[in-house]
Amino acid sequence: MHDITANKYEDNMKMMVSRMKRRLEIVHLGGGKKKIEKHENKGKLTARERISHLIDTDSYFTEIGAFAGYEMYEEHGGCPSGGVVTGLGYISGRLCMIVANDATVKAGAWFPITGKKNLRAQEIAMENRLPIIYLVDSAGVYLPMQAEIFPDKEHFGRIFRNNAQMSAMGIPQIAAVMGSCVAGGAYLPIMSDESLIVEGTGSIFLAGPYLVRAAIGESVDKETLGGAQTHTEISGVIDYKMPDDESCLNKIKELVSHFGPTQVDQFDRTESILPKVELSEIYQKLPDDRAKPYKARDVIKCMVDDSKFTEYKSNYGKTIICAYARIDGWSIGIVANNREVTKNAKGEMQFGGVIYSDSADKAARFIMNCNQKKIPLVFLHDVSGFMVGTRSEHGGIIKDGAKMVSAVSNSTVPKFSVIIGNSYGAGNYAMCGKAYDPRLIVAWPTAKISVMGGEQAAKVLMQIQVSSLKSQGREPNAEEQKKILEKISAQYDKQTSAYYAAARLWIDAIIDPVETRTIISTGIEAASYAPVAKFNVGIIQT
Repeated sequence: MHDITANKYEDNMKMMVSRMKRRLEIVHLGGGKKKIEKHENKGKLTARERISHLIDTDSYFTEIGAFAGYEMYEEHGGCPSGGVVTGLGYISGRLCMIVANDATVKAGAWFPITGKKNLRAQEIAMENRLPIIYLVDSAGVYLPMQAEIFPDKEHFGRIFRNNAQMSAMGIPQIAAVMGSCVAGGAYLPIMSDESLIVEGTGSIFLAGPYLVRAAIGESVDKETLGGAQTHTEISGVIDYKMPDDESCLNKIKELVSHFGPTQVDQFDRTESILPKVELSEIYQKLPDDRAKPYKARDVIKCMVDDSKFTEYKSNYGKTIICAYARIDGWSIGIVANNREVTKNAKGEMQFGGVIYSDSADKAARFIMNCNQKKIPLVFLHDVSGFMVGTRSEHGGIIKDGAKMVSAVSNSTVPKFSVIIGNSYGAGNYAMCGKAYDPRLIVAWPTAKISVMGGEQAAKVLMQIQVSSLKSQGREPNAEEQKKILEKISAQYDKQTSAYYAAARLWIDAIIDPVETRTIISTGIEAASYAPVAKFNVGIIQT
């Protein structure tokens, strides 16, 4: 690649990463500076300060769902990060899932996305058998939206069901009541293995003073009803009474330090070797125009140890690259969409980013091989979907695609997805999209996720609208059709962006591309605490 082209690609990627980091800075303010000041005046640390104090010095916090709720609920004042901070961090040398309510956002109240995010955090802990630490500071369900958070299977109540299941699975749970903990939310600390409360700021009760007065006519203050002294000396509900946030967090570190070892299935790991190229060179690999071809192998070289990988069936099914490699010493199998224009053995052109029958066949076989050898899988998405048309249909593309989807569905080794470009239609499914249970799924700022490409979708939707207008006896002219297309395109572009997906937790995080190695390495370490089930090939045998 010419230097001028590489520099152009790098400038574009750095601009997108910079935009993402600026947006994160705003998100990290939670409810805003005034709310933070009010929170601190009570002698409390913010959610992010609590996590920073809790995790080991100089360790890495892998945040999950920072953009949850992004540009959602604006009619309710917004819900930055879903009103809760979650992620993977090391506490006393032990990798844990941390869930911290952000009381600067609507007093830590639960919006629908808050429930979804908490359940995702619990899901990660359960899949990987990780200890989970709850830093509770929440006013409970956000009442104006209670119908969307309270009664369903994946709503608020599911959290307590998960508490019980994790306890049965032997997954340690510690809950610290560092602020409000009311109504149904009061069950969470008590269903954890151990609980702590901060004097003066922590309180826990099924019904607060106002509701108690309304329900039974009793007048009682918050401390007497459910403060630290009440629950550590009278009810015995809480195990440890702590004088302030810092001492509470230090006690959690002490408790975690006494956990016994539980690592049961260590995947193969050797000494970590950095790629031969600078990590920042990864910025130069993706074109600024997503329609342009590029070499996926060059992207892989920027990620894997020593820039070295062993490619599987390199001359067959060329629109998907399958390779064995290592990331931070961990042995992995890579399934990556190749965006180069290639030719098959018959001399037929194959478009980059499209899954053909031979590509699907190769990927399915490779996935089975990795399961046989207990090698974690990493999927690098830049896929437009499966090939369509008469030739493909006659060649059995549906059958071959189904084999790949089946292999992904039945795969039992940990799977990790990184969406670096497009992730469209059934291609998203075959490449282990969110519906196929990746342990972690992250995206670069360049990611696009939708049922089909924006240009094609906009034209289809426009044709539907134009046909509808015609049926009503009004045929729009060329200028009106242009405006309709522009409006649809703008809406569709927004809905396909990485931020739209992250807001709804279709992905766990938007990341800087240079962080890809660290994210995958952390994910595999987390997965090494859980046993791997036997792989069942299922329908692939046919």
